[in-house]
Amino acid sequence: MTDLEKVKAHLYSLDAVLLERETRRSREKLDELLADDFIEVGSSGLMFDKAHVLERLPTEEGPIMTLTDFDARPLAQDVALTTYKVFNPLKGQHSWRSSIWKLDGEAWRMTFHQGTVTSA
Repeated sequence: MTDLEKVKAHLYSLDAVLLERETRRSREKLDELLADDFIEVGSSGLMFDKAHVLERLPTEEGPIMTLTDFDARPLAQDVALTTYKVFNPLKGQHSWRSSIWKLDGEAWRMTFHQGTVTSA
């Protein structure tokens, strides 16, 4: 497995864990995975910072979401873009997601995320 394949597999696991109910309910785990300068453009079109996400997500009753069509591309030596599709069964909604991950010391942290509603 090449270094790029290892990074891609690791980033897949990080994006996938952020979709899990247990992670989304854990302020500590979210704080660990999101960079301090994190910004999200939600599928609603609204923007959120890290503080808002840490306040909001643990209180939501999140669905079990399905991640497909994952890809990761390096943007710099310590920065990568991930893209993937998610199905939210509670809303019956598909969305394309993109995340920018930055290597912070030994750990990758998400610094940007966007969701765009799409058809199946």
